[in-house]
Amino acid sequence: MIMNKTLFSLFLAIFSLPNVYADTVRVATFNVSMEASNYQPKGASEHSGEVLLNLLESGEHQQIRNIAEIIQRVAPDIILLNEFDYYPEATPTAVSLFVKNYLNKSQQGQTAIDYPYQYIAPVNTGVATSFDLDNNGEKTGNAGDAYGWGMYPGQYGMAFLSRYPIDVAAVRTFQHFLWRDMPDALQITKPASGEPWFAPQEWAAVRLSSKSHWDIPVTIGGKKLHILAMHPTPPTFDGPEDSNGKRNHDEIRLMADYLTPQRAEYIYDDNGEKGGFAGQRFVLLGDFNAADIGDKHRPGVIEQLTEHPLVNNSVIPQSEGGSESAEESYSSRFTAYWGARADYVLPSKQGLTVQGGGVFWPVKASPLYRLVKDRQSSSDHRLVWIDVVLDED
Repeated sequence: MIMNKTLFSLFLAIFSLPNVYADTVRVATFNVSMEASNYQPKGASEHSGEVLLNLLESGEHQQIRNIAEIIQRVAPDIILLNEFDYYPEATPTAVSLFVKNYLNKSQQGQTAIDYPYQYIAPVNTGVATSFDLDNNGEKTGNAGDAYGWGMYPGQYGMAFLSRYPIDVAAVRTFQHFLWRDMPDALQITKPASGEPWFAPQEWAAVRLSSKSHWDIPVTIGGKKLHILAMHPTPPTFDGPEDSNGKRNHDEIRLMADYLTPQRAEYIYDDNGEKGGFAGQRFVLLGDFNAADIGDKHRPGVIEQLTEHPLVNNSVIPQSEGGSESAEESYSSRFTAYWGARADYVLPSKQGLTVQGGGVFWPVKASPLYRLVKDRQSSSDHRLVWIDVVLDED
């Protein structure tokens, strides 16, 4: 084909332009509700991780296929999955089965997506204690007596997927950090007597994180990006003692203190290393169970992060579907069907430039609404993302 001189000059001009988005990284979080009890047969009395593992092996479960399709449509480079069960003895791991049998296969004509770098680790949910932590008079090893509420070890866990290498040796986890070791921790008391909720031997053993807190360094083009991940307990499902509300506050505070050098001296990780964040750039990820506005907002909780001097909360991911879901003027920022901004992707002010973001929540008239129309379609939460450019160090 012969191209005239004008067209050839235009061709050169277009393809010689610098790609200002070449270094853009899409970072996402998604509470996928992929915990075994969500897939148990009706009437089943026992909850077993084998149920979910079998479905992940099959690659054919429609709800999980819908979750994979949502991820393929948004195509994040980095994604945290909340409420993804952790099975310590599973080989291959549940997360690798999900990648291989769902994400690596096209869903509804979408481009398959791969995450060669994966991270999953133990969580506190369902890990039994010998105490009556919920004060119901029974030491039966039930969900309320575990280190984190759960019916079996690893329920409601977390999994991390990345297109970029993970510096596994430098990962810090805080699963075993004791609540009592946080200075001025919020104390839970029995409403009738005012006595401490936990007996002394219980308070000496209770862990703060209901799942875990993670600091995961990822290498992107020679630059480090730290993913700071967590899933605090919901501040509900308790009584007037507000045990879950206080724990949610302090779980979020742990991450805020981790980012604050003058307040981080008390923090220690699961390897015994003390101190807080030592990197330059980060993104906070997860289902934080803390609304930032509206009737579910608890003042002074999520603000520990959204108003932190190192955190950039200027770009709030939004959707038209969320706006359609409720009458509140701020509903476009909702990330959960029950009406709140619960899931967060919060970048650092330093080292990152935010290009935009969004929440995957199609409107009812969209053909994609089938993916979110109810809890059984995919999840009761929505995938949330931001696009960032890593600035020079």
